[in-house]
Amino acid sequence: MTGNIDLFGKRRSALGFWVGCAAVTAGVLAHVPMFLMGREMHYRLAGMPMDDAMLWGMAAIVGGLALAAYGLLPKRVAPASYRIESIAPPEDAPLTARHWGVAGLLALALVVDIMKPASLGFVTPGMRDEYDLDQMTVSWLPFAALAGTAVGSFIWGALADIYGRRAAILLSSVMFVGTSICGAMPSFGWNVAMCLLMGAAAGGMLPVAYALLAEIMPTRHRGWMLVLIGGIGATGGFLAASGFSAILQPVFGWRIMWCLNLPTGLLLIGLSPLLPESARFLQQMGRAAEARAMLAQFGVVARQDGAARPASLRTAQAVARTSHTPLGGAPTSSLLGITVALTLTAVAWSLINFGILLWLPGALIAEGRSVAGASALIARSTLVGAPLILLCASLYRTWSTKGSLLAMVALAACGLAGLGLGSARLGLLGAAAVAATLLIVGSSGIISILLPYTAENYPLRVRGRATGWIAGCSKLGGLLAQGLSVAGIEPRLAAASLVIGVTTLGALALIVRYGRETRLRDLRDLERAALPEEAS
Repeated sequence: MTGNIDLFGKRRSALGFWVGCAAVTAGVLAHVPMFLMGREMHYRLAGMPMDDAMLWGMAAIVGGLALAAYGLLPKRVAPASYRIESIAPPEDAPLTARHWGVAGLLALALVVDIMKPASLGFVTPGMRDEYDLDQMTVSWLPFAALAGTAVGSFIWGALADIYGRRAAILLSSVMFVGTSICGAMPSFGWNVAMCLLMGAAAGGMLPVAYALLAEIMPTRHRGWMLVLIGGIGATGGFLAASGFSAILQPVFGWRIMWCLNLPTGLLLIGLSPLLPESARFLQQMGRAAEARAMLAQFGVVARQDGAARPASLRTAQAVARTSHTPLGGAPTSSLLGITVALTLTAVAWSLINFGILLWLPGALIAEGRSVAGASALIARSTLVGAPLILLCASLYRTWSTKGSLLAMVALAACGLAGLGLGSARLGLLGAAAVAATLLIVGSSGIISILLPYTAENYPLRVRGRATGWIAGCSKLGGLLAQGLSVAGIEPRLAAASLVIGVTTLGALALIVRYGRETRLRDLRDLERAALPEEAS
């Protein structure tokens, strides 16, 4: 059995998936004539009527998505006569070229995924001009996008535990293709609706990619690889959005940024034969033979239950389990406790990223800085935070996973305190540079570590849902901030910083209490610690 092609063997219908992809693509292509009709007016389509071909194309997209989803739905099979050791081999395997290949493919998927919401800032000015919108009205677009990403994270996380990690990523890619018709929508209302769906697809891929990476990477390389790939995806997504905007928008207008969903989505679907399914998920579905074949792709021979683990790995795990440091955490920390801790951390980060950092330029200008001066200050602070990806990956690997997250949350809390107290008492101009740097560095570190750490803390059967939940909660603050913008309200920076600072300190305390050290810990051991009653 050779793996990737056979992954569709136990699906409802491989043909259904590919026919669904073709239908979605055809539906998108039916919108191309509308887009091209606007080339004489620099691709301005506002007010143009939608023709029958576009309406039929939208129907083809909906039907194609349903057919692709049905084709990806796995069939359960009878449990095998033996079980692979929980599943041991990916934990014990060395890092191979196959691991690097999958990591590179998922990094590309995350770049494509993050590029979608990152494009919002580049399309909003052109959209506002074409539709003649005021600031409050155009705020509905990012509000819908963030709502979509939050809902998508919740839904796709659950789908990953039902369909499988690979299937959820593919379904998200098909949805990317379908939402590219946003670039041909003649009315602002249709753009908002399609942006909601686009956000749902983008919000779904991120947590599932982390869950898949956590389950295929060897123990000693799992943590730093998760942080590194996530950081590359985030940085690459923003670079891709800005680069494509600089090259394409002067020629094709703002709509081209949404049309890019077609080629990028098809690229991910075309590369799907290289994307493996989690052997852990395959075994859970009773497909042990396929799990063994998948492990063989990584140069591993699967063992049955009861087989001894290599001495090198036993030693590493023993060191991790007997390291009685303050960062270790109780081995039987409840899932409820860690869930509350990570949820509050995600909400605090979203309030910082989508609230404070969005309000900071206006506050700096209001306190006396020029637009150029405010932009330069934030740019310098961002450049300081850019190398943080490598630093976080290094700390996560060599020091402590829990400690790394705590350090980043603490930096963000210090930045919030600096903005709040400095703005209120010392004058914003004197405190802003240091406080902004601490805040940007801390928030960048939090998001680099949060989802990898989440993926390592939950058992297989709920890992997708848990990672999706935390990813969704990382958008809730954005919904609040954009909701205030829609209502025409912008809170004072000092007061907002102090309130969010209290939330951040609460998250810090909960991580200290309920967080677990996951460095060098086998996922099986972490699952037994989280669910001791199931292990017995």
